[in-house]
Order: sequence, then structure tokens, then C-alpha cells
Amino acid sequence: MSSIKPVLCFLVTMLLLYSAKDTNPLSVYVMHPFWNSVVKVLPTWLAPNLITFTGFMFLVLNFIMLAFFDFDFTASSAGHEHVPSWVWVAAGIFNFLAYTLDGVDGKQARRTNSSTPLGELFDHGLDSWACIFFVATVYSIFGRGESGVNVVTLYYILWVVLFSFILSHWEKYNTGVLFLPWGYDISQVTISLVFFFTAVVGVETWYRPVLWNLLYRDFFTFMIIACSFTVTLPMSLYNFLKAHRSNTLKHSSLYESFLPFLSPVLLFVLSTTWVVFSPSNILELQPRIFYLMVGTAFANVTCKLIVCQMSNTRCQPLSWLLLLPMTAVVLAAVTGVFTNETLLLYLWTAAVILTHVHYGVSVVQQLSKHFNIFAFSLKKPSSD
Repeated sequence: MSSIKPVLCFLVTMLLLYSAKDTNPLSVYVMHPFWNSVVKVLPTWLAPNLITFTGFMFLVLNFIMLAFFDFDFTASSAGHEHVPSWVWVAAGIFNFLAYTLDGVDGKQARRTNSSTPLGELFDHGLDSWACIFFVATVYSIFGRGESGVNVVTLYYILWVVLFSFILSHWEKYNTGVLFLPWGYDISQVTISLVFFFTAVVGVETWYRPVLWNLLYRDFFTFMIIACSFTVTLPMSLYNFLKAHRSNTLKHSSLYESFLPFLSPVLLFVLSTTWVVFSPSNILELQPRIFYLMVGTAFANVTCKLIVCQMSNTRCQPLSWLLLLPMTAVVLAAVTGVFTNETLLLYLWTAAVILTHVHYGVSVVQQLSKHFNIFAFSLKKPSSD
């Protein structure tokens, strides 16, 4: 596949060192010491990629579990059957386990001397897909009722989260250093605590104002947007400009530097066009599936950027294999050519998921073969 040809450039970057900076006080002084303790109890035969994948599957399990009890995000609304308390407890445990395993996998790799570019790609690739799963799961706490968050508002909040994620990899694409965002650790710990708190006090607690007429949903929305535009974005631009002033940018022109944003922006335009001009108001009808489609498509675009920044190759201007058919799908939906929008959304979401999984499996197989390793085992393949 032409979309995974950049992976071949690992042939000349085998000794590439993973460069990342984590300056978040919560991470440095609390979580890293905790993870250092956790990794010591793990067996040395346990492959880091298996730890990464297990953590990711906890987030998927959360998404599926909440989809069963709250498929359309109405369960937390007044007058609806609420999600059982034990589900919130399980969600809090699963989310914290996923966060912990995501922090432990790299330490296990260094502990077992098994760090490879495949591990870095596997970790960050699954992180890009994880965005949609934890955002959609948290949404069930507030729901879309009178005291909840409108599905359109949540759609734009999701995009704020997605662009905040890709900013870190855009930085590394330009500077060679992955600056880990502060908001990630704070949000993961907070999310787990909110799940546990909801299990104890019930979703009715979120109906009441937190201060004057400010509802918890307003505080939730404000915190995400404020964190992105006052911390994440300014820090990314600062690191970019700092590298520019010191002449350490990996790309000389602004066009090349900002090229990674072309596909995500086009994806945003296409999905928003569908939301705004949908004849049947598809986001109101099928918010969970629409979010899943957008989040998976974004993950596919982001994974290709991660491959490029790891292999030191030029980012593709457009992900044609994904965006071109999506353009046709959106046109068919908004013009009424395909009258059953829900069916069209389900079919396109399935196609996007299968495409992304195929891409991921192809890349992992290619790298595993090149480095002569197993993706989920520390054993070496036979030389036969």
C-alpha cells in the first residue's frame, strides 16, 4: 500500500532515539513514581506492546459498556432510566487502568531492553484513537438533557480535544521533540475521580448549579476549551517559534511546517458540512456513531503523521484514500441522493473502522518483519 510506504524509511532510522519531554508536575512528582512501582511487579516476559493494547482495550470496553446502557446519551437526563452505579465504578477503574498501563508500557520497554520504533508508533497510534472513546464515555455523565451538553456542542468539544492531541505530534514533526501536554494527565485523573464520584452521589448531582447559574456542564465545557486555547495551543506555538529562532526546525517553509494540518482540517470541514446540512439532522439521531466515525477517521490521519514524523519523511498533503470517498459520502447525504442517512452513516463508519484497522495491522506487520520481532511477545522469531 502506498499509504504505508513511509514506514520503509525506518530502514535508515533504526537508531532513532525517542525524544520526549514531560514537565507536568502531576506526572513528574506523582504518576511517574507510581508507575515506577507498578512496573516492578510486572513479569519481565510481558511485552510492552501487549500492555499498550490492553490499556487501549479498557477504553474500548468503557465505550461499549456505556453504549449498552446509554447509547444515545439520554440516560443521565431527568425522567430517564439512569446508568447503574456499578457501571460508573467500573468505568472509573477501567479508565484509571488504561491510563496506568499507558504510563507503564514505556517503562517496561526500557526495563526489558525492548524499546523499538514499533512500540512508539503503537503507543501513540492507539492514543490517537483513544480520544474518541474517553470523550464519548465522559459525555454520558452529563448527557444531552436540559442540564446536559447539546450533541452539537459536544461535537465541537470533541474537535477541540482532537486538535489538541495532534498539536503535540505537529510539534515533533517540526522540532523533533514530543512535548507531552499537561492537560492529558490532569484530565485522566479527573475523569476517573468523576466516574467514582458519580457512582456515589448519582447523576442528579450534576443537575444543580456549581456557582450561581453556572452548571457543571458549563464548567466542563469551559475547562476543556480554556485549557486548549490558554495552555496547549500557546505552548505548542511557543515551542515551534523557539525552534524557529534557534534554526532547529526540521522544515524550512511555513507551508511544509503546517502541512500536517491540511488533512485534519479537511476532515473537520467534511464532517461539519454533514452535521450542518444533514436533511435528517444525523447528529441528533446518531450522535455516538457519528462521533465514532469522526474519531476513527481522525486517528487514521494522525497515525500517518506519526509515521512521517518518526521516519523523518514529508507528510502527505492529503489522505486521499480516506478523504476522497468521504467527500462522496457527505455529498450523497446532504443532497439527499442517499435517502437513508442512518444506514449511510453506519456503512461509512464500518468502512472507516475497517480501513483504519487494516492500515494499523499492515504497518505493525511491516515493522515487525523488518525488525525481526513479534508485536506482542518478547521472543524472537526463528531465523528459518
